Amino acid sequence: MRNQNQSRRAFVWKQIPWAKVQRKVFKLQKRIFQAAKSGQDAKARRLQRLLVKSYYARLLAVRRVTQDNQGKKTAGVDGMRAISPRQRFEIVKSIKGNLKAKPLRRVWIPKPGRDEKRPLGIPTIQDRARQALVKSALEPEWESRFESNSYGFRPGRSAHDAISRIFQSINKGSYYILDADIAKCFDRINHDYLLSKIHCPSSLKRDLKQWLKAGVLDNGVFEDTETGTPQGGVISPLLANIALDGMVRFIETMYPKKKNMVQATIIRYADDFLVISPSLEIIEQCKTAISEWLKPVGLEIKPEKTRICHTLKLIEYNGKVEKPGFDFLGFNIRQYPVGKYKSGKHGGRRKGGFLFNKTPHKMLGFKTHIKPSNKAVKAHTEAIKGVIKQHKTAPQSALI
Repeated sequence: MRNQNQSRRAFVWKQIPWAKVQRKVFKLQKRIFQAAKSGQDAKARRLQRLLVKSYYARLLAVRRVTQDNQGKKTAGVDGMRAISPRQRFEIVKSIKGNLKAKPLRRVWIPKPGRDEKRPLGIPTIQDRARQALVKSALEPEWESRFESNSYGFRPGRSAHDAISRIFQSINKGSYYILDADIAKCFDRINHDYLLSKIHCPSSLKRDLKQWLKAGVLDNGVFEDTETGTPQGGVISPLLANIALDGMVRFIETMYPKKKNMVQATIIRYADDFLVISPSLEIIEQCKTAISEWLKPVGLEIKPEKTRICHTLKLIEYNGKVEKPGFDFLGFNIRQYPVGKYKSGKHGGRRKGGFLFNKTPHKMLGFKTHIKPSNKAVKAHTEAIKGVIKQHKTAPQSALI
């Protein structure tokens, strides 16, 4: 009898019209986005409350954390891992109201290409489902506000978009670059600062506060979480983006366009960012200004991972010789001097084979190249090496 019930529930779960569910939820998210974009905050809050109570949105949130996400097999402090369709329906029911957040389970995972490990805080499946639900309500509102030059952990944007934006910014000239990294970004965000930035229905804010203050269990030892967002939580990337939102705007208002020339461009991918400018002086000022801007957020720039370099030539900075080019998101971006036949050109736009503005083409004398960084290539070959070692006795077809 029990087996019969289980198979019936599994059948019911599979029979849910998922395409329709996604369509309905997306329609509601679109309305939140449009309300937030046109400044109708009260309407956006009302729609957010509606979305969080919606049965379809809850179904989708549970499906996301129990079937779609990579960490679906990772258990939280309650040890719940494999989930039957019956338990899925129970979670759908339980995440409707406000839950008491359970502490996170800390696991240590190795950093790619390095010997050190970084901590991850894993919430329980129920907390993850509620986080996915709250995220689906908050994300459309913030997507309408986020800066166009921030790319990390955003729907419809990838690392390749950030790289192509860098290429567009530098391929018509040579520039100075501030390549910076924020130290322990996820672990140090100031909770009060973050919560003061988010204006959402009070029930959702209560949830956010609970998740931030839930604490961590490391081998049975409980620790309080005074700062930071839970790395490993579904909603953490969104919260980190909210905390860092405004940095790009701050630099752009400090250095607006002059005579149609961009003075400083900042491109951010999660906690990594670049500042691009034709002037070394502006780059230094940006470094100081961003350090000051990050203080109330509870963050600071990591000095050993921050460098100032040039895209085309060797420069001497702070008594160190900096090679041309820089690594960003696993790519190496650099300009190489070339002869007139291979050089990029600048100026006169063509239409239908004719120059239609009077300025002739100007030879740049260099070309911009983007290729995988040595570190990324090494990490990739190490991964391949691991697979080959694992399949020593397997036939060739299986290895391939």
